[in-house]
Amino acid sequence: MLNNVMFQSFEWESEGKNFYADLVKNAAEFAKRGIDSVWLPPVYKGNSPEDEGYGTYDLFDLGEFDQKGAVRTKYGTKEELLEAIEALHNEGIRVYADVVLNHKAGADEPEKFMAVKVDPEDRNKVISDPYEIEGWTGFTFPGRGDTYSDFKWHYYHFTGIDFDNLTGEKGVYRIEGEGKGWALGVSPEYGNFDYLMFADIDHNHPEVQEELKKWADWFIAETGVDGFRMDAVKHIDDNFMRDYVKYIRDQHEDFYIFGEYWKNSKKETDAFLRDTEYRMDIFDVGLHFNMHSAAIQGNLFDMRKIFDGSIVESNPQLAVTFVDNHDTQPGQSLESWIDDWFKEIAYSLILLRQDGYPCVFAGDYYGLNQAERTNENKFGIDRLLFIRKALAWGDQTDYFESENTIGWVRHGEDEHPNKLAVLISTGDASELRMEMGKEQAGRVFADYLGNNDAKITVDEEGFAVFPVSPGSVSAYAQEGLEL
Repeated sequence: MLNNVMFQSFEWESEGKNFYADLVKNAAEFAKRGIDSVWLPPVYKGNSPEDEGYGTYDLFDLGEFDQKGAVRTKYGTKEELLEAIEALHNEGIRVYADVVLNHKAGADEPEKFMAVKVDPEDRNKVISDPYEIEGWTGFTFPGRGDTYSDFKWHYYHFTGIDFDNLTGEKGVYRIEGEGKGWALGVSPEYGNFDYLMFADIDHNHPEVQEELKKWADWFIAETGVDGFRMDAVKHIDDNFMRDYVKYIRDQHEDFYIFGEYWKNSKKETDAFLRDTEYRMDIFDVGLHFNMHSAAIQGNLFDMRKIFDGSIVESNPQLAVTFVDNHDTQPGQSLESWIDDWFKEIAYSLILLRQDGYPCVFAGDYYGLNQAERTNENKFGIDRLLFIRKALAWGDQTDYFESENTIGWVRHGEDEHPNKLAVLISTGDASELRMEMGKEQAGRVFADYLGNNDAKITVDEEGFAVFPVSPGSVSAYAQEGLEL
């Protein structure tokens, strides 16, 4: 994707009052920094006015109907959403919507049906005979009625729930019926990880398949978004995902789709990519966990292995690289927050290299839980964004020389001819001798990240010895350039 950069516009505690207005206000600055796309949170109605969007209630309510305690979603009204998308489009920025199709929450009425209880640690193990339970599976959308869709959801459109309303008992219940059962093409965790939360959607039901196709067509036409981020795809039948992505792309040219397969397992992610016929990009969870380990271990981590087992190593054209996100931030179920000392290093690993589609996280850029949006990491990320936009072009030569010192050279291209030398140290001050090319002989290079004051002259053979400060990253380019 050339030097494109995605921006995740939200974190888990994002303040919702002015969310869309802030996107309008910041659109021009995003474009200036080389951000080509913005990933929105779920923009449809959740099961409460403060739901972050992952407790999905009504996919057709974008903040237009009085449901679940408010007209607006946590992030605003439909009108405000469309204004934000238009503002981003006016700056040439693509907009990606977060799509949660794994489950539904906040049903309007309970229904009785037959189910079996399964072992939460092994969902393939049935621990009861079939019996009647009552679950919250009736979605009739009284606030919206039949506007946009007259489809109503009932128990047979789901595979499982976690609460029996008759007894008040919690557990994992598999809904019984003709053709019912857990999806087969899902993560093998817990025996079968089809069930995650709330009322789990049955993607093998033909009525569900048709309704979700209808919704995708409506949503894309209604909002004009340019792509989908598919949530929790390891819990959704991979055959459905393969066919759903194909359907959307057949109907909507140049539509971008990427997924969250949250598993630090090359074997499982490779299998998912293969089974979905490489039709969608996925987040590079393996790289995130490598960086998390490096931040914890410091100089004990071998930086030559930072990309081992990552998507960007095995399938670079499908890798969405990231440092942290709303799930990894402190207090969340997948918490694996990368320490601040390593943040700039981590962002250099996704922003200044050739492969991957990097995603900058609002929680890193603005800070977490900060209404005033001030954060010391923002300055460093901005510098990296400007360096990426101006200097991180062309082929790449790696110098992964030692456990604590690695580097690479970006060689430029016709329209962006300047060379860039990047060095990382996770230990003491260090240096690397790297080849810049004989045509660079005599030129003086400086660190555009400002982490090292040295001025380095390329020798007559086209080599230079570049220094890097302890626990730091430097990005050297010819002195005096205007970025």
